[in-house]
Amino acid sequence: MRIPTLFIALLVSGAGMAADVANMPTLTLDGAKSVAAAALGHARSKAAPGAAVAIVDAGGTLIYLERLDGTFLNASEISVGKARTAVLFGKPTRVFEDLVNKGRYAMLDVPAVAPFTPLQGGVPITVGGKVVGAIGVSGAASAAQDDEIASAGAASFEATHQAKVSFVPRDQVDAGFRKDANLISETGFRVNASRRDGPGEAEVHLTDTDIFYVVQGQATVVTGGQLVQPRNLSATEVRGSELRGGEERHIGQGDVITIPRGVPHWFKQVDAPFTYYVVKDAD
Repeated sequence: MRIPTLFIALLVSGAGMAADVANMPTLTLDGAKSVAAAALGHARSKAAPGAAVAIVDAGGTLIYLERLDGTFLNASEISVGKARTAVLFGKPTRVFEDLVNKGRYAMLDVPAVAPFTPLQGGVPITVGGKVVGAIGVSGAASAAQDDEIASAGAASFEATHQAKVSFVPRDQVDAGFRKDANLISETGFRVNASRRDGPGEAEVHLTDTDIFYVVQGQATVVTGGQLVQPRNLSATEVRGSELRGGEERHIGQGDVITIPRGVPHWFKQVDAPFTYYVVKDAD
């Protein structure tokens, strides 16, 4: 089966939102903990006498802090300053320490970060070319070791979140349509081979934008309106028996429809067999 160029473009770009709204990726608490664990593991492997590790999100907000026993008390505050400096400038703090050491003392008066900490040991964390947070380390054997530990933590996280090419051979795709299966699951998106043999419940996805590409069959889809007899299926999905109001559309083979997160939708009528790809964008 051949997938139109339009659908391929949607797979690559995800569900495009309005041009005046940006979706900014950021570290979660679990992600922050994994960065800290990698950094502290590296510190222990190098017999560092101590270390405080601070992790901030993409906006510079502290989301995780851990300090090894024996680390001097103010190391925690210094590590937070390093992390915030790194994320808000998008550069390792060693860059600013080097500038100050070369005589650019005006850097010490930069008002953009409180506190601005031009000491090496702060490293931004990037995924897919975007800064999602930063790590700051203080209290190791030297400034250079602070930087080494922070760099190790950031590199470990980035290595496990590198974008990769996914390929699903046709026999697996065909089998997926027979049993309504997930084909690809990556950070930020999923691709499902979906099948419907009749109408279903109305749905609202609170965190996912859905992109449907119809492979076979026809259906009437209602979008918008209000759920009848709503209930929480999970923390991110609400179901109902049907929709009251909304807009009806008749869709068939080759059609593409996008349903932004938060928009109710309902397969009101289905001519079976009805198969379709679903790309779920969670950015």
